[in-house]
Amino acid sequence: MVDFHPEISVSPPTHDGLYFWQFMIAGSIAGSVEHMTMFPVDTLKTRIQAIGGSSTVRQALGSILKMEGPAGLYSGIGAMGLGAGPAHAVYFSVYEFCKEGFSVGNLNNSLAHAISGVCATVASDAVITPMDVVKQRLQLKSSPYKGVGDCVRRILVEEGIGALYASYRTTVLMNAPYTAVHFATYEAAKRGLKEVSPGSDNDERLIVHATAGAAAGSLAAALTTPLDVVKTRLQCQGVCGCDRFSSSSIGYVLGRVVKQDGYNGLMKGWIPRVFFHAPAAAICWSTYEASKTFFQQLHHSNN
Repeated sequence: MVDFHPEISVSPPTHDGLYFWQFMIAGSIAGSVEHMTMFPVDTLKTRIQAIGGSSTVRQALGSILKMEGPAGLYSGIGAMGLGAGPAHAVYFSVYEFCKEGFSVGNLNNSLAHAISGVCATVASDAVITPMDVVKQRLQLKSSPYKGVGDCVRRILVEEGIGALYASYRTTVLMNAPYTAVHFATYEAAKRGLKEVSPGSDNDERLIVHATAGAAAGSLAAALTTPLDVVKTRLQCQGVCGCDRFSSSSIGYVLGRVVKQDGYNGLMKGWIPRVFFHAPAAAICWSTYEASKTFFQQLHHSNN
């Protein structure tokens, strides 16, 4: 541990009075808590989106509980556990670093928040995409894989490493607008809520972060559902009856989805997706801000 990032001890703190590594820890905790808490809802979304045809949240939930029991809702959680922490550590630390750089002294600059969010998602998606592929395949009904290790090994042997990144372009193109909307909405909503309750300026309350996060998560999730459908189809192709695509082009997959299920197919899973991201964002931002507050108080007490 002595040799890990020796520059940390000499680099100046950011606008929040925290060091880069502290943003990473706060983000890692927030991401892990968010995904572990909301994982069953994510499983429902994956089941609905992966295979053509119509399926409601109630039908998907009933099928899982009847055939697999409650444990079926947590299939693949190990993969998410391995990926969520590191990915969110990258996500939030890059965001804070870029926000300080792009804001040019104005930390209420919504454009800077949006651009910083895009930079953050490009970096974090490179970390999370392989584990997201594994997670989604393990979530499928009658998944042929025995666990995370078996899934990774078989993908590498049977399909090559490219299969783990087949959806990376789609993921970035989905998460870039998602994150831009999310961060800009979050920062704007947080400012608005603090203006309504100015007494919380120095001690931002949990409800402010939770409400702003939920608003940002639900809006961003609804707007980017079509690309999430494409991502799921690419990650699960050829497994458990899912279609296999001759091209990973977003336009090609979108066309196949529309041909098979109509334009309504592009919004498959939007209800569980919103139900996932609204509370997930509230949990994530609340945990993240609480972790930051802990580090700030620690600095204060040490000084």
